[in-house]
Amino acid sequence: MCERKRAKRSRRRGSVLVEGALAILPLLAVVFAVLDLSIAIFVKNTVQFAVCQGVRYAVTSQTIAGKGQDDSIKTVVQGYTLGLLDSLSPDHVGKNRLSVTYYDPLALTQVAGVGSNSGGNIVVVSASGLSWAWMVPLLRSRAPLQFSVSSADIMEATPIAGAPTR
Repeated sequence: MCERKRAKRSRRRGSVLVEGALAILPLLAVVFAVLDLSIAIFVKNTVQFAVCQGVRYAVTSQTIAGKGQDDSIKTVVQGYTLGLLDSLSPDHVGKNRLSVTYYDPLALTQVAGVGSNSGGNIVVVSASGLSWAWMVPLLRSRAPLQFSVSSADIMEATPIAGAPTR
């Protein structure tokens, strides 16, 4: 009688091990998928926040000493990306992915040259061509997530000296 109980227990232990292995794999897949998606959302939101901060910096017509306004804006944006901008760019040079453009608010056409960053014009700061490689491409393709972000606002009135050099 005792031998039968031992045999049942040993079979039960083996089935528990198999059931545990079968249950832990889908559980780990779900955990890693949630973690992967969460990090991708964090990365996109971080770059979006950095671009918004670049626009906030742009509308005040500030510049960093020794740089033009466009370069200053790009430097501010890079500072807010926590280093992610360089790692998200295929060429690993984040400034190449940033663009600063100015538009006439009445005609909604792009304005270039001297005075394009004067008060009343619309400034658009954008980061494009960014890609996030999935950590665990379980049910997704191995192709990276491609995204672009941008933000816009109206330039404030320029100081008495005029608009800073671009």
